[in-house]
Amino acid sequence: MSSMTIGPIAGSAADPSERSALLFWMIFTGLSVFAVVLLWRFGLIRLMLTSDRTYISSVIALLYVLTCGHCFLRTRAIAREGAAARRCRAVLAAPGGGKALEASAATLPRGLVRDHIESLVTKAAAQDYRRVDQTLLLRTLADRLRGSNGFGAFVSDTLMKLGLLGTIVGFIIMLAPIAGLDAADKVAMRSSMGLMSDGMAVAMYTTLAGLVGSILVRIQYYMLDAATQRVFSDAVVLTETYVTPVLERQGVEFKGVEFKGVELKGAGIKGAGTSS
Repeated sequence: MSSMTIGPIAGSAADPSERSALLFWMIFTGLSVFAVVLLWRFGLIRLMLTSDRTYISSVIALLYVLTCGHCFLRTRAIAREGAAARRCRAVLAAPGGGKALEASAATLPRGLVRDHIESLVTKAAAQDYRRVDQTLLLRTLADRLRGSNGFGAFVSDTLMKLGLLGTIVGFIIMLAPIAGLDAADKVAMRSSMGLMSDGMAVAMYTTLAGLVGSILVRIQYYMLDAATQRVFSDAVVLTETYVTPVLERQGVEFKGVEFKGVELKGAGIKGAGTSS
């Protein structure tokens, strides 16, 4: 499991906006669409698609579009989780917010952070409210927050390899006519030069498409991972500040009540012996 770095949080003023992750994705995607429109207007994209007889560039473009859709869905999910985490903190930080933990945190806003808090409450109750170690639960929360974010690294690597595949195929197309090349036949020479040019175009355009697509996918999922890390950091600060202290304080009160009950019971036995 990949580790997630927990960065310092300066407070509520430094928290990212509820829609900041989506905003960054929309800005980046808008700039990408603008660049595509410019390239199409100058005929470069049309030239690439018509010159690539293997259609590898088209496959790369289609895969990139599908990946952008997946990144949008994941970014929206992370934005919602971040908003839910901030609402949970607002509830728990309010006066008397610790009472929200009495009903297993069921009154908190829905989300993965609330599920994590519910697991902490259940664990604390199961171990008689002793000191709560949430290391393993935090690892589970990190995995659930990351979800299918690893799909971006897979697609980025795939796009790069598709570009490399196009390069190899293009060189095969370019070098294939050389074996039967006859220097005395001008018509064959002209045809061979045309095939070599087509092969070089396939190699260059597929390589370019693979590299550009891989870089753009990497940038999108880097922003997504950064937003996921912020939500995870918020969850850690929230639970360490407002949840585990309340649970441990309940443990102290629970032990105090239990100890007082034992004392009262012992006093009753002693009193009964004296009266007899």
